Amino acid sequence: MTIAAPSVPETGTRPRGAALEFIRQQPLGAVSLVIIVIMMFAGIFSPLVAPYDPLNIDFASILGAPSWEHWCGTDAYGRDICSRLIYGSRTALVIGFTSSFVGSSMGAVLGIASAYFGGKIDDWIQRFVDVLLAFPLIVLALVVVAAFRRFVVGGVDVNLILAIAIPIIPRVARVVRAAALSVRVMPYVDAARAAGYSHTRIIFRHMAPNVVAPYLIMLTAFIAQAILAEASLSFLGLGVTEPTAAWGLMLSGNAADFYREAPWMILFPGAMISLAVFAFNLFGDSLRDFLDPRFKV
Repeated sequence: MTIAAPSVPETGTRPRGAALEFIRQQPLGAVSLVIIVIMMFAGIFSPLVAPYDPLNIDFASILGAPSWEHWCGTDAYGRDICSRLIYGSRTALVIGFTSSFVGSSMGAVLGIASAYFGGKIDDWIQRFVDVLLAFPLIVLALVVVAAFRRFVVGGVDVNLILAIAIPIIPRVARVVRAAALSVRVMPYVDAARAAGYSHTRIIFRHMAPNVVAPYLIMLTAFIAQAILAEASLSFLGLGVTEPTAAWGLMLSGNAADFYREAPWMILFPGAMISLAVFAFNLFGDSLRDFLDPRFKV
C-alpha cells in the first residue's frame, strides 16, 4: 500500500506569513519595529546619512539654534547635534544589543541548567541569582564599571558591555527557568533520558528550542534597558567617553551648563533616548502577545 507523503508548505512563505500576521495582530508593534529599523539604518549608514562630521568643531557656530543648516542646532563646540544623534544611534544599538544578547544568553543557559539538573545545582544557581537580583540594574552596573579596569577591543568598551550584561543575567535566568521547568516533565524528555541520550543533547535538542519564545521576548525587552543603562552610565562619566557620539554623553557636561541658553542640547538627545526605549519596550510587549498562546484571541 502506497502512502502519500504529506504536503509541506514552502518555507519561503512562512516568514512572510508570520510577518503579515504580526502586523495584523500587533499594529503598534509593527510601528515600533519600523522605528527600530530606521534607527538601525541610521546607525549602519551614518557616514552617508549624517550631514556633517560629528567630530567637526566649528567655532563660528557655537550654541547655534536649530536652523535649515543645522536642523537640531549645535553644541558648545559648534558640532552638529543632528549628526551626533545619528552616530549616537550606532553606539546605543551596538552596546544595547550586545549587552542584551550576552546577558540574555548567559541567563538562558543558567536557567535551563538550573531547571534540568535540579537538586543542589539548582539551589546554588538560584542563590547566585538571588544575590544579583538584590541590586537594581543600574546600581550593579555602576559596581561592575568601578570594579574592573577599562578594556576596549575594536573601539568597543568591553567593560561597559559586561557591566550592563551582568545585571540582565539573573532576570532572564528566572524567566527561562520557569519555562524550562514545565518542559522538563514532558514525556519526550523522559523518553530521551530513557534512550540514553547525553545531557547536552537533551538540553540543546529538546529543552532549549521550547524556551526560545521567552528568550526572544526578554532579549528584545532588555535592549531598551541596556540603552537606558548605557545612557545613564555615559551621563555619569562611567560609560562612553568624548569625543564619541553617544546620547547619554550628549546630556552631560556642557549640555548641563548651557541648558538655559541652548535647551536643544538636552531636548533632542533626551527625545532620542525616550523614543528608542519606547520602541523596544513596545516591540517586546507586542512580541510577547504574538508568541504567547495565552494572549491569542
